[in-house]
Amino acid sequence: MTDRRMDLVREEDGKWAELHALLGRLSMDDLLRPGVTPEWTVKDLLGHLACWWAEAGSELERIRFGTWEPRKVDVDALNAMFYEAMKDLDPKTVVAELHASRNKALEELGTLPELTPPAEEWFFESGPSHYDQHLPQFRAFVDSLSGP
Repeated sequence: MTDRRMDLVREEDGKWAELHALLGRLSMDDLLRPGVTPEWTVKDLLGHLACWWAEAGSELERIRFGTWEPRKVDVDALNAMFYEAMKDLDPKTVVAELHASRNKALEELGTLPELTPPAEEWFFESGPSHYDQHLPQFRAFVDSLSGP
C-alpha cells in the first residue's frame, strides 16, 4: 500500500475509533433518541454514514474494475434516499450495515492497483471528511446525555 493510502487509512481509523468510543457510551435506547441533529437520531446518523460508505465502496470497486466514470452526485437527493432506506431498520442492523460498508470500502481501497484522485476523493469524503462533519454533533449529543 502506498504511503498516501496508508495515511488515509490511519486518518480514517483514528476518527472511526472516536466514533466508536462515543457509541460505546450509549445504550440501545439512546440510539433512538432524537437530538444528534434537529431531525436525526444516532441510528439515523449511523445509517447515513453506512450508506455513504456503501456508495464509496461501489465507486472504488468500479475504479478497480476500470468501469468508473465521473458523475454528478446530487448529495441532497442521495441523503433523502439513504434516510428512507434505513429509517425502518433496527439499530443493531444499522450498526452491522455501517461495519460492513466500511469494511467493503477499506477492502476496495486496499486492492486498487493505484490510488487515483477519484479513489482518494471517494474514500476521504466518505470517511475522514465525513466524520469531521458529524463527530462534533455526535460528541455534543453524547455529552448532553452524560450531564454536567
